[in-house]
Amino acid sequence: MLKGWTGTLLRVDLTNGNIEREAVREDWARDFAGGRGIAARYLSEEVDARVDPLAPANSIIFATGPLTGTNSSTGARYMVVTKGPLTNCMTTSNSGGLWGPELKFAGYDLLILEGRSPAPVYLWIHDEAVELRSAEHLWGKGVFETEDRVKEETGFPDTRVTTIGPAGENLVKYAAIVNDKFRAAGRSGVGAVMGSKNLKAIAVRGTGAVEVADPAGLMQAQWAQKHALTQAPLTSEGLPGYGTLALMNVVNEHGALPTRNFQQAQFEGAEEISGERLVETRLQTNKACFACTIACGRVSKVSEEGQGRYTLNTSPRNWREATEGPEYENAWSLGADCGIDDLDLILKANTLCNDLGLDPITLGATIAAAMELYEDGVLTDKEVGMPLPFGSGEALIALTEKTASREGFGDLLAEGSKRMGDALGRPDVFMGVKGQEFPAYDPRAIQGMGLGYATSNRGACHLRAYTISAEMLGVGDAEGPESPVGKGELAAAFQNVSTAVDATGLCLFLTFGVGLDEIAPLMAAATGHPYTPAELELAGERIWNLERVWNMQAGITAADDTLPKRMLEQPIPAGPTKGQTSRLAEMLPDYYAARGWSEDGHPSQEKLRALGLG
Repeated sequence: MLKGWTGTLLRVDLTNGNIEREAVREDWARDFAGGRGIAARYLSEEVDARVDPLAPANSIIFATGPLTGTNSSTGARYMVVTKGPLTNCMTTSNSGGLWGPELKFAGYDLLILEGRSPAPVYLWIHDEAVELRSAEHLWGKGVFETEDRVKEETGFPDTRVTTIGPAGENLVKYAAIVNDKFRAAGRSGVGAVMGSKNLKAIAVRGTGAVEVADPAGLMQAQWAQKHALTQAPLTSEGLPGYGTLALMNVVNEHGALPTRNFQQAQFEGAEEISGERLVETRLQTNKACFACTIACGRVSKVSEEGQGRYTLNTSPRNWREATEGPEYENAWSLGADCGIDDLDLILKANTLCNDLGLDPITLGATIAAAMELYEDGVLTDKEVGMPLPFGSGEALIALTEKTASREGFGDLLAEGSKRMGDALGRPDVFMGVKGQEFPAYDPRAIQGMGLGYATSNRGACHLRAYTISAEMLGVGDAEGPESPVGKGELAAAFQNVSTAVDATGLCLFLTFGVGLDEIAPLMAAATGHPYTPAELELAGERIWNLERVWNMQAGITAADDTLPKRMLEQPIPAGPTKGQTSRLAEMLPDYYAARGWSEDGHPSQEKLRALGLG
């Protein structure tokens, strides 16, 4: 078996409680590089693409990469791979923190969970000792309390816990899986899949280490990697200084910040919810995931004024003075997209999302869509249970909790904005792709991002093709954000590289400072296989095509590689990008050609054979 890998996967049949260890297939490990790739390979082999995402026949796979748990900067990541209930696509959701390395230290590369437990349980992994324990006393508890109680029950303070909150138990279509209280595999409803299996949490304590092929070579490659990160402005100054919220003012000034459910592309209150404002008024310190030298995480404290407004709360989830976040995407979805410029309120809503186990991107976007429907008269106070205009912080907080419990109008919000819009006869309010809501960049203003959204295998996602760095931040020589020229090739290249990075176990933020030229030596030294940058990029392309084929078997077609009419036909009304629409029709044929696919978006047999998938 290659080094860097433990060579072992843990398979748990929740229906009958059977727990088995298996050898990881070395050819798959080599060809798919790691985490996202090998998990996608196992899922495609073992799960019918037409399965109901919430049925026992769907599996959920937790997977690390060869560099997870090493001292390579950002070597903290793990993937959750399953069929997502929000999108009906293969979803690959990524998280950092401390849980992923702990799984490696316990001796496992992958954890495959099958079936459905007859009663709530949690999985306890202590090296070779693995058992299912009752979680009936934890059902209904929030993430914070669950993690604390599970740690107490295992007897090890350093136990790492990943868990669902009430949202996952109640099968909210965009429930998250949260580890270390504030890190999350957040998108596409992976938490609902875990809830559908009656699995509350997975606790891990590992006492081993990651064995690598060339320790001296890995150390040398790590120093080169870390030096490069100190030289790049975003990884040495921007992200450590302001976190991902550094983007708020930048994107707003460009005229690409979606506001009030994408009705505008600039938010007048952006400065009040920016990274600069957070640092000036509420930031306590920054925080890093395992082995990370960037430390983009935020530890924040609500302002004195906010304490007076938000500390007193009759909910059992009382407001905490110190919390983590918010990230840029969360501040946007809970802020600008809902017309809210109160940073304390966003901090509270973000903390509720962590504790309840909700994806804040889809939650905020769904509430924003409901706010548009309210202002258009489609929804009333009676149906919602309260006034719901844009800017209502009271409604945001109340509906966050009601969504997690599926109480009242929260039951419809729990389905996401596409299903909500369809149910209310207004499908046009859904701003997303393949059932998943857009993140915080208007695709009319940034053409490559629109193409990346439309063609993403897991529904709208910025992390699959983050062309912002090339189109807006001046990395490389790509055409500007207003141009469709060359964006097909650009999006495909970004998707291949991002997918490869996901497979290694490193964080995508790393790519603001290094590329595959620096990552390949890390992989080669860790595994003993002579990975080159070209081979890693090829692995990314192989994974992408595998996901695409599986999604097409699930019923996804080229017709789903599209954007809402608002993005295609309604120009941005004001600001620096006034008059722009997405020029997707011009970019999509170039993208398919760059991929070597047919004109209707099918990977050809020739392409699949070349990738070893035919």
